[in-house]
Amino acid sequence: MAKRQGETAIILENDVRIVSFAAVVGPKEAEGPLSRYFDKKESDEMLGEKSFEKAESKFQQKAVDEAFKKGGFKRQDMDVIFAGDLLNQCIGSSYGLRDFDIPFVGLYGACSTMVLSLVSAALSIEGGWAKRAVAVTSSHFCSSERQFRFPLEYGGQRPPTAQWTVTGAGAAVVQEKVGKIKVKAAAIGKIVDFGITDMGNMGAAMAPAAWDTISAFLKSTNTQPSDYDLILTGDLGFTGSELLVQIAKKDNVDLSNHNDCGMMIFDREGQDVHSGGSGCGCCGSVLCSYVLQQMEQGNLKNILVCATGALMSTTSTQQGESIPSIAHLVHLSVE
Repeated sequence: MAKRQGETAIILENDVRIVSFAAVVGPKEAEGPLSRYFDKKESDEMLGEKSFEKAESKFQQKAVDEAFKKGGFKRQDMDVIFAGDLLNQCIGSSYGLRDFDIPFVGLYGACSTMVLSLVSAALSIEGGWAKRAVAVTSSHFCSSERQFRFPLEYGGQRPPTAQWTVTGAGAAVVQEKVGKIKVKAAAIGKIVDFGITDMGNMGAAMAPAAWDTISAFLKSTNTQPSDYDLILTGDLGFTGSELLVQIAKKDNVDLSNHNDCGMMIFDREGQDVHSGGSGCGCCGSVLCSYVLQQMEQGNLKNILVCATGALMSTTSTQQGESIPSIAHLVHLSVE
C-alpha cells in the first residue's frame, strides 16, 4: 500500500509498472527531432474529421489503440481509463473514448494531465481496486488556438515567449509486476500563482509551480538532482525552463540534468515555434515515446517527470485574472 513520506512524496510499494505505451502525433511534430520515436505520424492533422475537436478525439483513440496493440491487450482487459485534455469539459477525452466501453475518469490538470493521469492510474493499481489501468491525454494546435487565443484566420503575431501547442496524444498502460519501468513514487502539486497574466508567456507562469513540486519532493525523499539521470518537465519551453533553472539556483540547487518536453519535440529555429512546445500532448507524446523507450533500453534508469499546467480558462482570462499553475510529479525507474 502506498505511504506518505515527508510533506509531499507518495511512495508506491506494490511494484506498479508501465507495461505498454504509445504516442501519435501530427505532421509538424513528425518533422521534429524526435520523429523516429513516435509510433504513428499522421500527415493530416484533421485525420479526415470535420472539426479540430473531433480530430483531437481521434488522436486519443489512436494512441490508446496503439498502446493496446503493442501490449497485446483488448479493451475488456482494462479496468479503468484516466484521461484529460485542454478543451472545455474535456470533450477531447469523453468523446474520443466513449466507444471503448471502459470505466472512465475524466481529469483536468491542463498541460500536467499526462503525469496526473499516470499517477492516478498507478495509484488505482496500488490501491488494489484495479488490475490494469490506462493513462492518456492529448492536445491539438488548432483546437487550442481556437479556444484560448484567436481564430487561426486572424493570423496574430506571436511573441517570442509564446509556445506552440503540440498536436498529438500519449497513452500508457500500467499494472503490477509486468514491464521494465517501475512507478516508484509520485507527488501531487499545489496551486502556485505569481500573478502573471500574459497568456503569451505560459512558461513564466508555470516555472514556479514546477520548482515548488520538485523541491518539495527532493526534500521529502532526502534526494538531490544528481541522484537522477534526468529531471524532465512537461512543457515549460525554453523561457520557462531557463526561469526554472534560475529559481533553483537561488536555492543553491543545480538542475544541470534538467530537460523539457517542450524543448525536445520541435526544432526551435527550423520550425519557428518561438519558445517551444506546449499542451497536454507535449508531455504525453514525448514521455510515451522517446523517454520511455530510452528507459526500456537502459539509457535512462532513474528519472523524475514533472508536468506543469496553467489552470486558467477563457473566462478567467477575459476577466483579467492571473494564471494559477500546478505541477504533478512521478518518479520512474528501471530495476
